[in-house]
Amino acid sequence: MHYKQKQNVSLLFKLYCLTVMTLVAATYTVALRYTRTTGTNLYFSTTAVSITEVIKLILSLGILAKETGSLGRLLTSLKENVLGSPKELLKLSIPSLVYAIQNNMAFLALSNLDAAVYQVTYQLKIPCTALCTVLMLNRSLSKLQWFSVFMLCGGVTLVQWEPAQATKVQVEQNPLIGFGAIAIAVLCSGFAGVYFEKVLKSSDTSLWVRNIQMYLSGIVVTLVGVYVSDGPQVMEKGFFYGYTHYVWFVIFLSSVGGLYTSVVVKYTDNIMKGFSAAAAIVLSTIASVILFGLQITLIFSLGALLVCISIYLYGLPRQDTTKIQAVEMKASKENLLNV
Repeated sequence: MHYKQKQNVSLLFKLYCLTVMTLVAATYTVALRYTRTTGTNLYFSTTAVSITEVIKLILSLGILAKETGSLGRLLTSLKENVLGSPKELLKLSIPSLVYAIQNNMAFLALSNLDAAVYQVTYQLKIPCTALCTVLMLNRSLSKLQWFSVFMLCGGVTLVQWEPAQATKVQVEQNPLIGFGAIAIAVLCSGFAGVYFEKVLKSSDTSLWVRNIQMYLSGIVVTLVGVYVSDGPQVMEKGFFYGYTHYVWFVIFLSSVGGLYTSVVVKYTDNIMKGFSAAAAIVLSTIASVILFGLQITLIFSLGALLVCISIYLYGLPRQDTTKIQAVEMKASKENLLNV
């Protein structure tokens, strides 16, 4: 009962969640860049991803404890939905696995394509998510919304456009493997996001229970990733090698961002999540200009403008055709009576 009441969230709450998610994502990008470009003892990114999943699980448990109201009810909920529902756990392990494939494919694509080509083609995940939303959730988008989706795609492409990086290639690259990998990454991104949204919205199960189910499988998947990618080095140097206060700050931002993302997906949709991510890219680039001395170009300004316009267009209220049809029917009946 308590959960169903929470479904009717206000527009103000949705805007708050989107704003926080955008600001956290923008700060995360800048902070992540700082931790990867400064300091001699570089930490293992795979361990950071794994710790993020653990923190998200702990935070979700805390919020669920507050939602249930007592330790007894929390334990009952966990017993029913986690230990007593292996099928549900398996269901939520699918997006975890798909996201892991996506991350690996993105790395493979970046290893075989120029950075500029990668950035442009990877933006296809935005229309791919929109297409998955239409096919998997039986939702329709207006022509203006489709237009805004592709405008956003173009805007993000321009914002991230760095032709200078596309010149000198130090390693041998295979564009065919690169484009194949990026196609898989784009499909994985669209499918996993919309699949999680479908699971969230197709039952009355608490959002935090769903998060716990997903983060449990996420921890397993990411630990396998640590073993496969950096196993021998982690064994030699230690799991927390290279961790500083800044690294912990990045992990905390990633965890909080992940929780807000699930709230946004629950109460808005994955396409809106994509628009928020685009706004975060613009904000983080502006922050990079201030902090790292990057120069804003005309292409970036144009891209940022397109991103802002597309977000505005997608958010415009859609015309309610059912009401229009009802008015037209009433008018035609009155005309017939008059005749």
